[in-house]
Amino acid sequence: MRLIFMGTADFAVATLQALAQSAHEICAVYTRPPTPKGRGLKHSLSPVHACAQELGLPIFTPSHLRDKATQEAFIAQQADLAIVAAYGLLLPAPVLAAPKQGCWNIHASLLPRWRGAAPIQRAIMAGDKKTGICLMQMDEGLDTGALLLRKEIKIDKTATAGSLHNALAALGAETVIEGLAHIEANKPLIAEPQAQTGINYAAKISKAETRIDWTRPAHVLDAHIRGLSPTPGAWFEVDNMRVKVLQAEIVESAEKEAGQAGGAGVAGQLLDTTPPLIACGRGALRLLQVQKAGKAVMGGATFQRGARLKIGQKVK
Repeated sequence: MRLIFMGTADFAVATLQALAQSAHEICAVYTRPPTPKGRGLKHSLSPVHACAQELGLPIFTPSHLRDKATQEAFIAQQADLAIVAAYGLLLPAPVLAAPKQGCWNIHASLLPRWRGAAPIQRAIMAGDKKTGICLMQMDEGLDTGALLLRKEIKIDKTATAGSLHNALAALGAETVIEGLAHIEANKPLIAEPQAQTGINYAAKISKAETRIDWTRPAHVLDAHIRGLSPTPGAWFEVDNMRVKVLQAEIVESAEKEAGQAGGAGVAGQLLDTTPPLIACGRGALRLLQVQKAGKAVMGGATFQRGARLKIGQKVK
């Protein structure tokens, strides 16, 4: 088949690599334009752009797909199918209709749960026990298209957004190759409409919600931290330092673990120092892996040796 691939973020790279190794022809790769980054504002290629460049594939970087000339260039590819993964641009009707078999989207949730920009993070933060990949026949709505294939995986109690991202990226690549195999075998996939109940929207992570609210229960904060790890990272402040927490351990019986503190303490209070144990609204969290601003990731015990936090001290 003659394919167009459309993707930008690192999540899409595994699928592009799998397609490049298949018998299908990738006639064009569409990705977001390079963006200025760093102090020198040098233009940085998207992960998909860099991968496509290494593979020697034709690359297109329109800032949007709304103008006629861009749409005509897309139509001129005469593709059989477009594969879309973490692209970041809306596809208007003329683009959706151009490939002979339309456009497939790889979405990292069990639709209709977690439509939108941050399904991996939101699934962990909400305490979901499972998630997966949906291969979707795209329409003009936001992740509303009919489902072609659906693959489930469990969300481990220690899963982070980073680890789950990698697992789902690999599963997404496998799912697309399986879908294409159906067409090759002349066994077209049956598109099933999404359920009209259980719909949730995975809004983009805002800066405001990354700050840790120690008044919440420990198990809620643990999910919050894992859902934001490694980036953008959940954080707190102490002694005018901003500290990201990348891994923590739930301690339900804080009174037993508090040592010299002599009780569970109030939310945000340091109960123990080896490594730091901080009281939550219910239970406590032991900090296992943290990162100070501008510094490398370190263990909680290493952080404590430098920070010298005191039992009873409050973080915020």
